[in-house]
Amino acid sequence: MPPANLNEASLEELIVDQMVENDGSSGWIEGDPKSFNAAYCLDLPTFREFVRETQPALIDTLDLDGDSPTTHKFLARLQGEITKHGIIACVRDGITHGQHHIDLYYPTPVAQNAKAAEQFATNRLTITRQVHYSTSDTGKSLDLVAFVNGLPIATFELKNQITTQTVEDAVKQYKTDRDPREPIFAFGRCMVHFAVDDHHVRFCTQLAGTSSWFLPFDQGNNGGAGNPVNPHGVMTDYLWQQVLEPRSLANIIENYASIVRTKDSKTGKKTASMIFPRYHQLDVVRKLLADVSERGSGTRYLIQHSAGSGKSNSIAWLAHQLTGAEHSGARAFDSVIVVTDRVILDSQIRDTIKGFTQVGSTVQHANTSKDLREAIEAGKKIIITTVQKFPYIVQDLGGAQRYKNFAIIIDEAHSSQGGKISAALAQALSKDGLDEGVEDTEDALNRLMESKKMLPNASYFAFTATPKNKTLETFGQAYTADGVVKHRPFHSYTMKQAIEEKFILDVLANYIPIDTYYKLIKTIEDDPEFDAKRASKKLRAYVEGQKFAIRQKAEIMVDHFQAQVYQPRKIGGQARAMVVTSSIQRAIDYFEAISSYLTETKRPYKAIVAFSDFTNSSGNKVTEAQYNGFPSASIPAKIQEEPYRILICADKFQTGYDEPLLHTMYVDKTLSSVKAVQTLSRLNRAHPKKNDCAVLDFANDVDTIQLSFQDYYQTTVLSGETDPNKLNDLAAEIMKAGLFSQEHVDTFVERYLADAPINVLHPLLDAPVAEYTEGMDEDEQVSFKGSAKAFVRTYGFLSAILPYSSVWWEKLSIYLGFLVPKLPSPQGEDLSAGILESIDLDSFRVEKRTAMKIALADGEAEIDPIPDAGAGGHTDPGMEKLSEIVASFNALFGNVPWEDEERIRRRVTEEVPAKVAEDPIYKTAIANNDQANAKVAMVDALGKVMLDLVKDETQLFKEYSDNVDFKKWFEDAVFRATYKKSA
Repeated sequence: MPPANLNEASLEELIVDQMVENDGSSGWIEGDPKSFNAAYCLDLPTFREFVRETQPALIDTLDLDGDSPTTHKFLARLQGEITKHGIIACVRDGITHGQHHIDLYYPTPVAQNAKAAEQFATNRLTITRQVHYSTSDTGKSLDLVAFVNGLPIATFELKNQITTQTVEDAVKQYKTDRDPREPIFAFGRCMVHFAVDDHHVRFCTQLAGTSSWFLPFDQGNNGGAGNPVNPHGVMTDYLWQQVLEPRSLANIIENYASIVRTKDSKTGKKTASMIFPRYHQLDVVRKLLADVSERGSGTRYLIQHSAGSGKSNSIAWLAHQLTGAEHSGARAFDSVIVVTDRVILDSQIRDTIKGFTQVGSTVQHANTSKDLREAIEAGKKIIITTVQKFPYIVQDLGGAQRYKNFAIIIDEAHSSQGGKISAALAQALSKDGLDEGVEDTEDALNRLMESKKMLPNASYFAFTATPKNKTLETFGQAYTADGVVKHRPFHSYTMKQAIEEKFILDVLANYIPIDTYYKLIKTIEDDPEFDAKRASKKLRAYVEGQKFAIRQKAEIMVDHFQAQVYQPRKIGGQARAMVVTSSIQRAIDYFEAISSYLTETKRPYKAIVAFSDFTNSSGNKVTEAQYNGFPSASIPAKIQEEPYRILICADKFQTGYDEPLLHTMYVDKTLSSVKAVQTLSRLNRAHPKKNDCAVLDFANDVDTIQLSFQDYYQTTVLSGETDPNKLNDLAAEIMKAGLFSQEHVDTFVERYLADAPINVLHPLLDAPVAEYTEGMDEDEQVSFKGSAKAFVRTYGFLSAILPYSSVWWEKLSIYLGFLVPKLPSPQGEDLSAGILESIDLDSFRVEKRTAMKIALADGEAEIDPIPDAGAGGHTDPGMEKLSEIVASFNALFGNVPWEDEERIRRRVTEEVPAKVAEDPIYKTAIANNDQANAKVAMVDALGKVMLDLVKDETQLFKEYSDNVDFKKWFEDAVFRATYKKSA
């Protein structure tokens, strides 16, 4: 038994002592457990004294000093209002009783408001030990309860690792020994319930027995889970010394904690959930607000928070509080604009902010330029728009808003901040935007260049889990290391930490590669030559597109889902799966194959296919609804309902789709880098009943997936900056080609800015196009077009962040922006044409490999800036004979083309091991229990057996003799089978 100063009670005593230190001047006082009224869930004496000091007339009116029917009627009303609306809403808004309004709390004072400061100081914060909370079992008590003016807002169960009990034991105690029907544990009655030990903190907002969901509330340590060693005390003292410090607690009550109520638009069902910030969410919003208070508008921030980390709530909390942020005594921003490609974020922000203020006067969604203009002019504080619409809704805005300051929150910054969007945004909102009736070309060019730059009257808050190099350079914080300017995020919540905290699942923990084996044969007598690289791509596409190949893989997917996901009742029997395909046609093929197999095998569930509408070769529009039988907009809701279990996708839903019920992903699409991380991360969303997830990958190798995730496992850093001289080098290459002159560019830009008609502009583009087509060979065309595209792309990026402008770069960018789309792609001869008519598929099979965990290394990852080389090269085709291409293809993408696969399998797994096991020398070695000598004897015995088979199994013997890898595998397999059996 540990000493008394190290047991659980000692932690309880430490917390209380530190919270009420300095004779209560800290803002907390220790409460009396005898004051708690379990029936009304209230510290009545403390509540009474708060009312006596702040609203003395109500003491007699409500008979709070007595024990009369009047007293109990009010207390019942108080209890009922808290049950109905939740403790946070009642604390913030007070309650009404008859003709009386009763304030339950006074909020944080605004600057220089003496009366508000006096009222805030009247709040009574008490922390009480061993609170006997139960109305039925009076012996049960909570270690700690925190009260605001007598109203409980947080409970605590404490453990001490020295007593061999941890935070997990505290969680278990809440789940199994704390009846959620008790008043103090009822939904919304307390703001939060904390499980705490000396190393970790976890919390829950709604106790529900064993289904209670506790989330981590740790600070993080070295990019992972946990908390850093605290040289001055307990590792978790940040909870009571910082988070629950009176001003901090008030901030949480007023701006974070809330009950969010939603209504299903289809069923009408209403749901409510209590939200409370995790540590990283609280930390990032507070640090951003502090920086805004110091710097004002005009700063860029990059927030790298892991997928599934709660970015939607972080964005909502940030947007709400930015509306009131101040700098130098004045409001920092007139409006907050949220740019997102997730329509669902609109409703999430609305639902979250609804707990803080009247949404109608605060939030507006802008679908048109009129919406945006009206919202800004009407003083709407938060304006939400989608990234797709933004470039179009800013075109005809008036000039008044250019004299206001804006906070621009970009959701998933890597996809939202393209050059055109940046330019449109800047042009619409900048103080120096384009005016009508410009005087001359020079004025127009200068203003156009300025409009492309990041706005001095706006701050950018860019959220992403997977920052690309451009995103890091545009929004990251610059710093110098070893003489090199690098960029890093302002704030990080890493994938590693999220996984270790079990807030998201590790999608690489159960990764199953699927090997696909083919055998192609030549069907013509001749042996012509083809471009080997192009031919191999065509051959693979040919094989993968065969209906029977898709059907075979579809059966593997469905059988796996049935046996490993559906039948074990993953996620409490609610698990769903996603099939990721390489094209719309492949998605449709899979939908048909899976649907057919589900019907044949009488499975009780169905598939849904998701793709963007398209027009087929017959000119007919093809939509998802034609296959699914319901509108496209219903897909997210339908996949949550029975009988739908499998979602088949072509790009759609591969990013930005949050569905915790997704358990398994079947990947038949080549993925790498950011796309791989985003796609597989659809599985990582946590759910109270979700313990694992799985990936079956038919298309990618393990190394590629590992490298893709490694860059984003911990904080991502940009290793350097893009050299602006790259634009000079590209411009020199472009002009050296001689397709047009600088005067040619000047003339075009002058006429373009003067709104010249198209019949005046096109000739200035058509002449260079003709020279490109007729006067350049294929290599020159590839080089020129690559350089031109690189210039437009790089200038679009650099023009936003460089502190200076170049008229020549701007002119060349305008000209090339119109010229490049008119340049035809180089039409080199397809030296692989005809190969598909010269081969046939002889055999095809798919084989699952053993499930594995793909491990990632610790440490920050550095990615390079945009590459210096702009032009694409043109390589000479590698010509090979058809027979060589087929053999090479089979070697790369197929296994040994056995003449009789069943017979060979029987020889290898049964007959050969049986004969080897009978070898007398080998048997003696086994009997001597000498494994090393036994292995030598087994290899000799195997050699003899294989010699005896040379006449009957020439192909097997040749593979054994010539293929080193096969021989090693065969020897190991026979030894495992025979040594284990005989020993």
